[in-house]
Amino acid sequence: MSLADKVIYQIYPKSFYDSNGDGIGDLRGIIAKIPYLKKLNIDMIWFNPFFVSPQNDNGYDIANYYEIDPLFGTMADFEELVAKLAQNHIGVMLDMVLNHCSTDHIWFKKALAGDEYYQKFFYIRKPKADGSLPNNWTSKFGGPAWAPFGKTGKYYLHLYDKTQADLDWHNPAVRKELFKVVNFWRDKGVKGFRFDVINVIGKDEKLTDAPKNTASKLMYTDQPIVHQYLKELNQKTFGQEPDAITVGEMSSTTVANSVAYTRKDNHELSMVFTFHHLKVDYQNGQKWTKIPFDFSALKNALNNWQIGMSQGGGWNALFWNNHDQPWALSRFGDPIHFREKSAEMLATVMHLLRGTPYIYQGEEIGMINPNYQKITDYVDVETLNAYDELKKQGLSDSKALAIIQAKSRDNSRTPMHWDNTVNVGFTTGTPWLKPKDQEQINVAAELDHGEIFPYYQKLIYLRKHYPIIAKGSYEPIDLEHPQVFAYCRLYRGQTLLVINNFYGQKATYGLPASYQGQKAQTLISNYDKNFQEVPKTLALQPYESLALLI
Repeated sequence: MSLADKVIYQIYPKSFYDSNGDGIGDLRGIIAKIPYLKKLNIDMIWFNPFFVSPQNDNGYDIANYYEIDPLFGTMADFEELVAKLAQNHIGVMLDMVLNHCSTDHIWFKKALAGDEYYQKFFYIRKPKADGSLPNNWTSKFGGPAWAPFGKTGKYYLHLYDKTQADLDWHNPAVRKELFKVVNFWRDKGVKGFRFDVINVIGKDEKLTDAPKNTASKLMYTDQPIVHQYLKELNQKTFGQEPDAITVGEMSSTTVANSVAYTRKDNHELSMVFTFHHLKVDYQNGQKWTKIPFDFSALKNALNNWQIGMSQGGGWNALFWNNHDQPWALSRFGDPIHFREKSAEMLATVMHLLRGTPYIYQGEEIGMINPNYQKITDYVDVETLNAYDELKKQGLSDSKALAIIQAKSRDNSRTPMHWDNTVNVGFTTGTPWLKPKDQEQINVAAELDHGEIFPYYQKLIYLRKHYPIIAKGSYEPIDLEHPQVFAYCRLYRGQTLLVINNFYGQKATYGLPASYQGQKAQTLISNYDKNFQEVPKTLALQPYESLALLI
């Protein structure tokens, strides 16, 4: 099976299933739910980090790359998980956080203790002559990107939290150590790797100031040397596996760079995560705002990446949801009046595009934002900081909370809903984060009488059995329509028409004249329609999706 046939499922271990009643999901909990995962027929699971970590950034601050955090289990648990998933033909993708490590990591501790060898693992710089910080870069988590390096009078670079010290990839010893980490997990049977914020590893050695009115991220994002580093990473590690699958999380990237990152003949990565389509409900580019999504901007973002990556021979990772995003169903669908239909429509849009689809845990049962009524129900540090900032800007408690309800990362981190018992069947203890209070959305109910899970099963089946979905090229249809996103896939004389009504109002949609009257097969319809030829017009129901093979 090629990369194009595969569908990948994302598990946020902390919130998937708790096997021991401590309120936190764990590896044994995942083992217990393998029959459920098998039922969906996914090919691989991307696991968010479960390595030893102080958890200042939910495990993305790694203190030991080689050990499982006791919070989640043991190495024996992990080895059993890999083996049992393999028995069910499910591969493992691990999250590799190689741009930075925790300040609790032994490398940083040794550097702090004066070991010059390890000091060269980090960007440690003297202040400027006037005593100010080494440069004017800002952290992605707010404030300056520099923190005091002990009592040395110097500073270390942290593009993220101050407990996440950036590693200096210019140093060959750093690269050697990081490649060792990847190969350690390869030896454990891991064939997939997701590389966190990997396009910011190419900082310049001089670390000069960002010019006036220039965002500092432009000084370190997508620098040409990143391609060189990725080629070396590929060659020394996963590139030795013919069936390895890799994905790079690309912050503020471009189509041209992403083509280069993912072209097969460049020998870098299999595919990339990009986020332009998930910023279409940001007012003036600001996340902590609440406005309706811009449908035209959404269509254009998806279209531009489809066309650009297709023409350049690159490959997209396709997704609506992950652990850092509020639920797409609450953003782009209607979770109250048309939860099932809008969930199915969104799934159709993404799964029939060119690329590799990712499903985030709970998406396949139509989970939605919890809409906590008190700020004290939220635990995410970014969320709590944003709430304080919104209040400082003069927003009322209710207006600030409404924005938090729409945009918090905790939305998608709520525990997976397994049944309608106490704590939605996630734990016998006190869950680390409150489940949604809408218990009718759960796995047991969905498998018993739901329609979203079977719809996902069908989409996955279609990708594996119709080469046009896995291998076809992409073309847009009528991007100007105010309610519909339509596109076609083309492969070896066949055409797949995909029509999606993005709103809760009915729409009349005229099909392209060149296809009207042609014989067709209805591959999927979330309203169970069955056309045998292409009609002139479609009377689309709220959130209706339809795919016709011609």
